[in-house]
Amino acid sequence: MSQTIRIPVNLTNPGQFFACCGLLELAARLWPGSVAAFDPGGFMIEAPDRTAALDALLRAFLQAKLEIGDETHDDAEDDSSDEGGLASPMWLGPPFNLTLDWWTEKTLKPWAGSMNAGLIFRAMREAIDVSSLDPLNDRRVVRDPIDPASPRRKPEKREPFYFDSLRGGNAKSLDIGFAPDAFSMTSAACPAVESLSLVGLQRFRPMPAGLPRVFVYRAWNVALPPSTAAAAACGVLAAAKGEQFRFQNAFRTDQRKHKGFLPATRVTEGDTP
Repeated sequence: MSQTIRIPVNLTNPGQFFACCGLLELAARLWPGSVAAFDPGGFMIEAPDRTAALDALLRAFLQAKLEIGDETHDDAEDDSSDEGGLASPMWLGPPFNLTLDWWTEKTLKPWAGSMNAGLIFRAMREAIDVSSLDPLNDRRVVRDPIDPASPRRKPEKREPFYFDSLRGGNAKSLDIGFAPDAFSMTSAACPAVESLSLVGLQRFRPMPAGLPRVFVYRAWNVALPPSTAAAAACGVLAAAKGEQFRFQNAFRTDQRKHKGFLPATRVTEGDTP
């Protein structure tokens, strides 16, 4: 007997789209045979397991052992090279057994060498509220997990990757008059969007739109497993229909190091993706 998991999603927020892709990736590994699709009500996962539920999926994600390699840094980044801090691969253990290392694709990576990707991922993952019915809109100030060796020490605040376009679209220096990163400012983030997007982008990639750091994704509307859904998401699966969206991974500072996903716009019929 299958179970349906449904969550609200704003498809003009690329972070929420790729977080849904991450949920499908995890669901298919936890409950083999799971499929998913987008519909007017949000994102729907069909899992062939009577015990399947959103809280169970998120709890398994939080409890899976996480191994993080040493960080390497290179702050030399500009518009032409898209170089920047690279993080070593991460490993999400059983029941997922998933290697995360997609960020060698620098044009899609929003963080720079001054940001520790492993610490960000750990903090965002552990800040998820597993009881939330709308995890992609649950925002809060995120702190590092409590250190068992120093339980009285107040955990440091942790800034996100900037997959969530509600952050990226309001974080450009020209928009607010200064660069928040330069002042070590911290504000609310959506931990589910930030951590699940990192998972989703391992398999699900948008299609380059022919402009620097501009991409297109399709919200497929036919229930598919991850292997096929990934082809639908980048628009190369002819049998899969659904709306297409264009977004930019834009620089947030004049140093051209930190980027963020901006809100997406719908690609209407006749437009050039």
